[in-house]
Amino acid sequence: MGWDWNYAIAILPEMLGALRVTIEITLLGSLVALVLGLVIAVVRRARIPVVDQLLWAFVEFVRSTPLLVQVFFLFFVLPRFGIVLGAFAVGVIALGVHYATYTSEVYRAGIDAVPRGQWEAAAALSLPQSRVWTGVILPQAVPRVLPALGNYVISMFKEVPLLLGIGVVEVVNKAKELSSETFRPIEPYTIAGLLFLALSLPASILVRRLERRRAAV
Repeated sequence: MGWDWNYAIAILPEMLGALRVTIEITLLGSLVALVLGLVIAVVRRARIPVVDQLLWAFVEFVRSTPLLVQVFFLFFVLPRFGIVLGAFAVGVIALGVHYATYTSEVYRAGIDAVPRGQWEAAAALSLPQSRVWTGVILPQAVPRVLPALGNYVISMFKEVPLLLGIGVVEVVNKAKELSSETFRPIEPYTIAGLLFLALSLPASILVRRLERRRAAV
């Protein structure tokens, strides 16, 4: 049961194919999380009665329940109400919405860090609200929180294996399938770990550099 290089090389294309699925889910889920999180942050900043309370309750509910439970609910429970989603779509939505509740707080912190004088100057110039946000506030707020957002993207990438519970053939699930077929778990799981390391480690280093650059400004 030692390491077999021939077997490792033979399964590498399948593992890389599963890695592509992992990356696709991460990218699409990140897009949902970053956009939805920004929308939640901006709407909550408006302090609209009832809407603000509903969004607060939604954010707290999602953050207080396990991601895996949310995945199972979307995949197994929603079909009983006539809403059927594929495993890939469930993965993207579950990860995106779950992490949107975290990115929304990151965005809020960045928005709150914008000097009050910027808001007052925009009001003095009678700029429309859309222009205030797109031309004044967000260009200052978003760069401040890029390192934190990057950390959440990396965390999402490492959470994708949870989707094996609904049959998404990502890296870890592919390793599980191969090891059960050949009874050789060493190579598939080792390759899976190395593939995650090969992507997450450089991304983590990049985020650390961004954090140091922001701290030096």
